[in-house]
Amino acid sequence: MTAPRYTDLVQSLPSTVPFVGPEEQERARGAPFRARLGANESLFGPSPAAVKAMQAEVLEIWKYGEPSSYDLRQELARHMRARPENILVGEGIDGLLGNLVRLLIGPGDAVVTSDGAYPTFNYHVAGFGGALHKVPYKDDHEDPTALFHKAREVNAKLVYLANPDNPMGTWHSGETIVAALDDLPEGCLLLLDEAYVEFAPQGTAAPIEVDDPRVIRMRTFSKAYGMAGARIGYAIGAPDLIRSFDKIRNHFGMNRVAQAGALAAVRDSAWLAHVTDQVAKARARITAIATENGLSALPSATNFVAVDCGADGAFSTRVLEGLVARDVFVRKPFVAPQDRCIRISCGRPQDLDVLAETLPEALAAARS
Repeated sequence: MTAPRYTDLVQSLPSTVPFVGPEEQERARGAPFRARLGANESLFGPSPAAVKAMQAEVLEIWKYGEPSSYDLRQELARHMRARPENILVGEGIDGLLGNLVRLLIGPGDAVVTSDGAYPTFNYHVAGFGGALHKVPYKDDHEDPTALFHKAREVNAKLVYLANPDNPMGTWHSGETIVAALDDLPEGCLLLLDEAYVEFAPQGTAAPIEVDDPRVIRMRTFSKAYGMAGARIGYAIGAPDLIRSFDKIRNHFGMNRVAQAGALAAVRDSAWLAHVTDQVAKARARITAIATENGLSALPSATNFVAVDCGADGAFSTRVLEGLVARDVFVRKPFVAPQDRCIRISCGRPQDLDVLAETLPEALAAARS
């Protein structure tokens, strides 16, 4: 018997995935987590209107999802002050990232990102043979100027920038992003990941024309809208670029239940306001818990807080392991100096009560 004949590229890739899910960790531990504060999900849940819409749509699940997501694109276009031809719906930002990289990047093509930024983007670039070039964070922020200068240096086809940032929760004003665009080299596309923008202060979303061919923005229903398990996100860009996705995307990749839920969710502005209010309160509580334990929390424009453990990455890893041992799921940045932090998702009062109980114990264990 012979094995499949993998491509040379696939054979060169490591057998790794960007994240190990909490469920897999629970199986390995043989116990559930008491507080799930690591995946930046919305523990406050989806809009009741979205739940009702999805429940109703289950009866129609025998049908494929509508390939063009027509109704949802119409609504998103109104929401984004765009036209439907500026909007693409896909299988979460992760799915959209993979298709964008497939559209633009071949073996050896240069791509620029920040060292320590969202690893799933890097995973897709590696999967299509792109050459990743990284620049460091500056004061715990991604650095648009450095990113665009590096893009010019290596003749990059694509630059990744998240605003607000994951994993640090920091952000730039939208005007800062727009001003930096003057340095984006000709023929290079900026991928602006706005997964957390609903949680950010007014003025964080970059005031970029939807038809600007230099930029594609991506947003999601996984965070503020509380639908991470539905796997639905959207891109906003120039019509020619959006149409190009039709050449390679999975046209029946969208779950019709998710489409119905997203349509109801984007119309329920009151629930979105409720969730962002709860997240703001949770950020304040996490900050207070950190302070009570002699730690400092970075200002955050997301639904998580990066907590500086006050030492190096090895110490913060011991803190994380101490929390996991006490049934609290959290994650942390991977790259120094950001790896001095642990990253804690916003949760309900009962979730943060568990954090307040276990963090002192985890710190004591790490220090011993």
